[in-house]
Amino acid sequence: MQYFVTGATGFIGKRLVKKLLERKGSVVYFLLRKESAGKVAELRSYWGVSAARAVPVFGDLTARKLGVATEDVKKLKGQIDHFHHLAAVYDLSADTESQVAVNIEGTRNTVEFAKAIDAGHFHHVSSIAAAGLYEGVFREDMFEEAEGLDHPYFLTKHESEKIVRQDCKMPWTVYRPAMVVGDSQTGEMDKIDGPYYFFKLIQRMRQLLPPWMPAVGLEGGRVNIVPVDFVVNAINVISHQPSIGKKCFHLVDPVGYRVGDVLDIFSRAAHAPRMNLFVNAALLGFIPKGVKKSLMAIAPVRRVRNAVLKDLGLPEDMLTFVNYPTRFDCRETLAALKGSGVQCPNLKDYAWRLWDYWERHLDPELFIDRTLKGTVAGKVVLVTGGSSGIGLAAAHKFAEAGATTIICGRDQDKLDAACQEARDKGYEFIAYATDIADMQDCDRFVQQLVADHGGVDFLINNAGRSIRRAIESSYDRFHDFERTMQLNYFGCLRVTMGFLPGMVEKRKGHVVNISSIGVLTNAPRFSAYVASKAALDAWTRCASSEFADQGITFTTINMPLVRTPMIAPTQIYNNVPTLSPEEAADMIAQACIFKPVRIATRLGTVGQVLHALVPRVAQIAMNTSFRMFPDSTAAKGDKSGKPQLSAEAIALQQMMRGIHF
Repeated sequence: MQYFVTGATGFIGKRLVKKLLERKGSVVYFLLRKESAGKVAELRSYWGVSAARAVPVFGDLTARKLGVATEDVKKLKGQIDHFHHLAAVYDLSADTESQVAVNIEGTRNTVEFAKAIDAGHFHHVSSIAAAGLYEGVFREDMFEEAEGLDHPYFLTKHESEKIVRQDCKMPWTVYRPAMVVGDSQTGEMDKIDGPYYFFKLIQRMRQLLPPWMPAVGLEGGRVNIVPVDFVVNAINVISHQPSIGKKCFHLVDPVGYRVGDVLDIFSRAAHAPRMNLFVNAALLGFIPKGVKKSLMAIAPVRRVRNAVLKDLGLPEDMLTFVNYPTRFDCRETLAALKGSGVQCPNLKDYAWRLWDYWERHLDPELFIDRTLKGTVAGKVVLVTGGSSGIGLAAAHKFAEAGATTIICGRDQDKLDAACQEARDKGYEFIAYATDIADMQDCDRFVQQLVADHGGVDFLINNAGRSIRRAIESSYDRFHDFERTMQLNYFGCLRVTMGFLPGMVEKRKGHVVNISSIGVLTNAPRFSAYVASKAALDAWTRCASSEFADQGITFTTINMPLVRTPMIAPTQIYNNVPTLSPEEAADMIAQACIFKPVRIATRLGTVGQVLHALVPRVAQIAMNTSFRMFPDSTAAKGDKSGKPQLSAEAIALQQMMRGIHF
């Protein structure tokens, strides 16, 4: 038996050829572009046959008679028993021009070629999309009844089948597979399509919610899903049967599921929250088209819709087919397969394999470089306050990752020591002596960096000053508030606003502002520090909104206590949970990689929730700690010794040792 196959390198075609070659003495000729000749050895290896049994025929689907050389046409004339046409565009999001060229004109060229070589039987692999959006049950003997063919994918599938029915003079058979997913035994799939578009949504739900929590799903029309191995096995069995000329076979799941059921099945396979409550998507149909069109004309609505679709990897057309209205009869297929052992498996039995394969091999997140090196290598990163503490630890990470790492600080000796430390580790820092609290010095510094490096790609606003002193001890120390605000707020803004024009021009840039857990918990004794950081947080939220459409992003890190020289004077911190500078630097690295709006520890988030839900209780708790832990001797101006802690304070310190961020 000799075969000719188009689309032999495709997901279905590759497997069908393998199945055909399992027949004793069979030979398969397959269409291949000349530029793809390098694939032949790999294909033969996959099929497990020699060159004599898998023979490439070079041509082009978009050329008349497939562009096959005259000598090859003569060689094949009268030799092909079965001609399988699978080459097509199976992509809802493909442009209309390419779909017409391949699905319609490509089929026309294929029929002409099959006629030229006097093929015995023409097998056309179409799709249930040929039925369009038919309302009701579409039988295998129906074709002209198709309706709702406005979408180019539906239209081209219908028109290509029409060419076979009208122009093919040899015996022909049409196969209409349903939505094809991966192998039911291995889960193997080659692309994200159909139900796979919703896998990212399910994965997000699993990450955010416990599996026992009920979720709300979308109930829509019926969708029909079949695994690729069923499609291949069915075509292989049916195509070799007699009396199949001018017949059509629906390769579909006889059961079929509603959209909501499919989502629930895959949610279960992913160990995500089950969708126990469904909202009928048909309700959306009651919204007048004019209202929908008006809503989409509003820029914010359109941008939010597009952002959500992009984030979840959903093509815009996908939502159009949520209320898919067609069901498919398959009695001819069931009769043809009776006794062969080939039947469509239940989706519930193999959904877990599809999910597992997607998460291991197809999840788009797998192909994004989430390393710091992939994010900052070759980029210019500025870390203010980079000569010690958190800034220095972060600078080391950026330099190790291949970034042009710039640090600044007031103390030249510390900067020199930091640069020597970097050289000892095999990389370089570029250091500038700068006082961020001095507005004129900020301007000079920014201008110098723009001249020397063309601006920065990542700005880490780390330079800061912290003062732990009760308000009642600050009545005559207003300068504490002024100098804290000068550095933590005004200095940070001066530097950031200096670099923003360059970022806007390049339409890219990321700013990381090191804030404090105190902004979330309203920590007593830190009024000057928390107020300055809260002002920075508020400015950042405003800036994020203003620059959201210009490629510039901001991250606020509500940093917990870190073991740095800044907290050293407060000795009571020796027995409370703190992060190391390296752990704090990891948070900064994550901010640059993932660019979230905010990074906060669980302890900080709990404090914020308490202040939002039960503010009076939160105030009492914070006041208790305020009275329990006095000002440090340095804050009091007393150098006589350590502050005396009560028994309750010591006990609380010991308890806090078990708290981890």
